Amino acid sequence: MNIVAVIPARYESSRFQGKPLQDICGKRMIERVYLQARQVTEFEQVYVATDDDRIYTACIGRDIPCIMTSVNHKTGTDRVGEVAEKIPADLYVNIQGDEPLIEPATIRAAITPFIENPHTPIHATNLMTRIHDPVDLINVTVPKVIVSRDGRGVYLTRSAAPFPKSSIEAKYYKQVCVYGFTPESLRFYCNSPRGAVESIEDIEILRFIEAGYHVHYIEVDSETIAVDTPKDLERVVAYMKEHNIS
Repeated sequence: MNIVAVIPARYESSRFQGKPLQDICGKRMIERVYLQARQVTEFEQVYVATDDDRIYTACIGRDIPCIMTSVNHKTGTDRVGEVAEKIPADLYVNIQGDEPLIEPATIRAAITPFIENPHTPIHATNLMTRIHDPVDLINVTVPKVIVSRDGRGVYLTRSAAPFPKSSIEAKYYKQVCVYGFTPESLRFYCNSPRGAVESIEDIEILRFIEAGYHVHYIEVDSETIAVDTPKDLERVVAYMKEHNIS
């Protein structure tokens, strides 16, 4: 199976401009994500996909394969879709460029269902991890995940859900932004308008769920921290120093 990983990266961000190029203990954030992804041996290649010359130049200067894509893409998955038009593969893995702590084993979990059962009816995979930090539960930049018993995605929301009406022992899960896509599912996404709920929550994977596509969730034990704001970056740096990560 030919598997290609793509790390979408854009410079402009309303919450944190230029975050892919932020220094994290001596390395750019996008470089840290790339180095983690390169450790997944099943990947034929790992590319950064961007629309910004500054990110492109930084990547090429660090021997990171980088593909320039359109400035008109609204989501990272759209950017992956353009790469898929240029680079043929059996499976594409979208790894968010703002998760510098993402573990290689966590990334690999997104491709496991496709490898173990190449004839699976799953259209896409996504990861989730148990929420232990109350800050993540109330943080609107952290999508919470609700799944069926067999792991099929039911809903994602920025709210603290499900609501613990009858039990305070509720378990909460947050999305880990690694996705596995078949070429067919990518084409669907890139050629379909936003759904009503996706537009409200602004969570791109909802486009598949709203349309009835099977998005399979894999639970992982991950301490990843998505960097959406400068405050998140401070949390990452503090975590790395606490755990002696170079």
